[in-house]
Amino acid sequence: MVETELMSFFDNMSFFSFLSENQPYCPAGIARNIGYGHNLKMDIFRVFQIEAAHRLPNVPEGHKCARLHGHSFRIEVHVSGPVGDREGWVMDFADLRRIFQPVFDQLDHHYLNEIEGLENPTSENLARWIWRKLKDELAGLSKIIVQETCNAGCIYNGD
Repeated sequence: MVETELMSFFDNMSFFSFLSENQPYCPAGIARNIGYGHNLKMDIFRVFQIEAAHRLPNVPEGHKCARLHGHSFRIEVHVSGPVGDREGWVMDFADLRRIFQPVFDQLDHHYLNEIEGLENPTSENLARWIWRKLKDELAGLSKIIVQETCNAGCIYNGD
């Protein structure tokens, strides 16, 4: 009898209704994360890699970053928004790539110091510069992450 009642409970979604209604007792919104509930908000991202040269003109004399050098910059563009009921996504990753492409073309295989607004191309300034280039066209832009090496980078949450 108990087994039958449990199966019925799961089959008619009562369990998921219970989880959704009792959100404080449902860590990380399990009910919504398994597809039950509306207006699910998520953060998506796409990773881009650019190869670029730069030098940092404002560092102390003798600092190694004052010399011309290059990086394989890893850039993450994050977008936050509701998951569409019909599409099942925040946005199409292809659209994110299309919107980022002009920025990519400006940066990849270029000398960053020669780009307007990047005369002092630290990771922090690069992240802010990318944000400003994307914010008007990319609704839901929530974060830019720039890594200049595999163990050094910055996170920018917008201005």
